Formats: sequence, C-alpha cells, structure tokens
Amino acid sequence: MNKLAITRALANIVGAPFFVVIPENAEQISQVVKLAREHHLAIVPRGAGTGLCGGTTPLAGGVMISLTRMKKIFAIDYENRVARVGAGLVNLDLSNALAARGFFYAPDPGSQAASTIGGNIAANSGGPHCLAYGVTANHVLGLEIVLDNGEIVWVGGEAPGAPGYDLVGAVIGSEGTFGIITQALVKILPLPEEIRTLLAIFDSVERASHAVSAIIAAGIIPAALEMLDAISLRAVENAMHVGYPTDAGAVLLIEIDGAREGLDELQTLIGDICREFESRELRVAQTKDARAELWRGRKHALPALGRLAPNYYIQDGCVPRSKLPHVLAEIETIAKKYDLVIANFFHAGDGNLHPNILFDLRQAGAYERVIHAGKEILQLCVDAGGTISGEHGIGMEKMEYMPLIFSDADLGEMKKLRAAICPSGLFNPCKIIPHGASCAELFSNNLSRALAASGDMWI
Repeated sequence: MNKLAITRALANIVGAPFFVVIPENAEQISQVVKLAREHHLAIVPRGAGTGLCGGTTPLAGGVMISLTRMKKIFAIDYENRVARVGAGLVNLDLSNALAARGFFYAPDPGSQAASTIGGNIAANSGGPHCLAYGVTANHVLGLEIVLDNGEIVWVGGEAPGAPGYDLVGAVIGSEGTFGIITQALVKILPLPEEIRTLLAIFDSVERASHAVSAIIAAGIIPAALEMLDAISLRAVENAMHVGYPTDAGAVLLIEIDGAREGLDELQTLIGDICREFESRELRVAQTKDARAELWRGRKHALPALGRLAPNYYIQDGCVPRSKLPHVLAEIETIAKKYDLVIANFFHAGDGNLHPNILFDLRQAGAYERVIHAGKEILQLCVDAGGTISGEHGIGMEKMEYMPLIFSDADLGEMKKLRAAICPSGLFNPCKIIPHGASCAELFSNNLSRALAASGDMWI
C-alpha cells in the first residue's frame, strides 16, 4: 500500500488512529510518547473503549496507545487496605481477585465486566453502588503517569491527605488530556457482613421518584438505589428473564448492606416508605443467585434495548433528587415533541439520569431529532439545578454544552491548567474543552506528519 492510497483511505475515516501500539509497561509508553512528540502527532490513550461520550475517539488521528496488556495486580496490602494495579486491569477482575480474602473494590460502573481501572479513573466513573461508597475519585490514592515529555512520575501515595496540591484529583476525570495513567494505588474494602437486595414495584415513575427522595430524606443511604421505567422493564425481562414485572410503571432496585444486626429494621423502614408512595409490592431476594439475577437485569439493561430499536443515544445528566418527578415528566414531553421513544434506567439515589433515546438511523431526519432532544434534556438538567454529566464524562460529545455550566472565565482557567500540565497539547486533543481549532484540520495535519514519519512502512 503506497502513501497515496493510505492518504485517501484515512482521509475518509476521521476518528481512526494512524498508528496503534500495545505496550506492556510505562517505559515503552514513554518511548512512544517521545517519538510521537518528536513528530508532533496526537496521542490518545485507550483502555477497553467502553466510554459513552467519545473520550477515546482519535479525532485528530495520531497514535493510539492501548493499555490492555497492562493488567497486572502488582501488590495487595490487606492490612492497609490498598492495591497497586495496572491501568489495563478490568474493574471486575480486581474484586474477583479480592473476594477470597473477603474484600472488594467499590466503584462498579455498568461496564465493570469490561471497562478498565485506568479508563474508570480517566472518566471518574460512577456506578450503582457509588451512592453509598462514592465515585472512583473517592477510592484512588496514587497514580503512575507518563507525561507529555515522556517522563514517568508518581503522584499521591498510600498516605491520604498529603500536603501540597492534589495532583491525583487533577488527573482523575481528565480523560487522558493530562497524561497516560499506567498504574494506580486504589482503596479496597472488606465485604459487608450481609447484603440484601429489594425490588419495590410502582405503577408510575412519579410515585417511585417521590419514594427515592423520601428514603434519602429519612436519613437512609442504601448501598444502591436504582430505577427502571416501564419501557426498560419490558425490554430487560423479554431479553433476560430475570423476574422483573412487565406490567409495572417503574421499579426501584434497592440494596442495603452492613452488619447483620439492624438490617431488619432498615428493610422495614424502606418498605414503609415505599408503601407510603403506593408501592404495590416489595420483593426481597432470598438467595445470592436471586440477588445476582436482579442485578444482571440492571447491568444488561442497555443491550436489552436493542430489541426495541437498532440505535440508541444515552444521556448522562444529573439533577437534585427532589427534581426527579419534574425532570422525568419533562423528558417524556421531549420524547413526544420529537416523536421518539426514551427509556429510563438510572442511579436514582444520586439523581444521575440515563435517558436512552431509541431510534433508527436509517430513517430520514432521525439523527437530527435525536441530537436536538439530547440537547434539550441536558438543558433541562441544568435548569433543574443539575449538570451535564454524572459519570460518563465530556469527551467529544458534550464539549459544546460546557458553556451551559461554565463561564468563559471558568473555561479559560481550565485551558491554563491543561496547558501547564500538558504543554504540547498532544494528549487527547479535541476533548472536554471547546476550542477554536477545527478537529478536521488537526486530523489533516497529523496525517501529513504520520506519512512523513512512517517512511515506507505500512500503517
């Protein structure tokens, strides 16, 4: 394949990298970064690629660094409750490795069976159990990072609350724009003595939403508090057969855990609150397998929607819990306005919504209607006192919506921080912060540099 053929092929695939490397350690990544910088090529780190906001899409082409081989568990210190792991380690694999000793890693994004620790950190991922345990940022103590000059550094460490700038906090959620995470020191927790999973069944989303606020207002913080609406319930049950009621308007999937003593009273109190808001039934999973089935349905809700439409666009707004009834009603209005079906399953306990807009891309005008609906949903969340992302991040998807929540001065300070940590601007360009340069122009420039750097080698 000659350079002319490569140029024509890649020019038609904006969003494809020019080179992909799969290193095994930070030293190899350092060498790649130095080489890429020498030729001024964009550098995009990638874990499992499960992100939902285009955070790992290489809009400027360049070099993609896959971290999938860097999945080693280097050390587990049960006494001090910390583990040192490679950035490419799959989230669930860490908890599975800890289970035999009675420990687990708390952050559990819906993609935890595939997503990697490094990617979770880059996006500051959430998950159902982050209501009680906190998001990824609450569980990271230190990071090994490759900077844009190829230097390998550690920030943070096993001792929490060290003086000085919180550089770990700056890197978490930076989506690969500050550096490439290669290792992480993370907190591990002992498994609770007992876990109970409840399914509260309601005839309407409104009543279920009021119950959510009432549970938290009563001073109860469940380990998880999830909601699925009627559309999601039918799709999941038809696909997974986990025992969800297909005639309900909504369900709350509630999990409580901790010391065995006291859980009976807590379960009774939750049941009383749900009945106050007209829950018609409260089911309690009687076995570990029954619990797993209820969660299997929730974790597979997104793929189950594929039975209803060939395409989906999932949003990730966050609102105060008390605004859930209003916001969900308005989302239904938006669906009718644009003649769309929107299914909702989400982290109700912390107000993190996931409206799933279902559509068929082959229908004329469908894409445009979906984009307009998505923008209105995010504006709705902001107007309700919320924000445009609860856990998915900004990536390329929500850059243009950043001014909804940040002023020009805010965004200007973010750009200064980014430039201070990554002076070259080569790490994951065209992400998070709106910018003046065209990504298509960056792609074209990177393509020219890539071809010049490659000599006669194949790409």
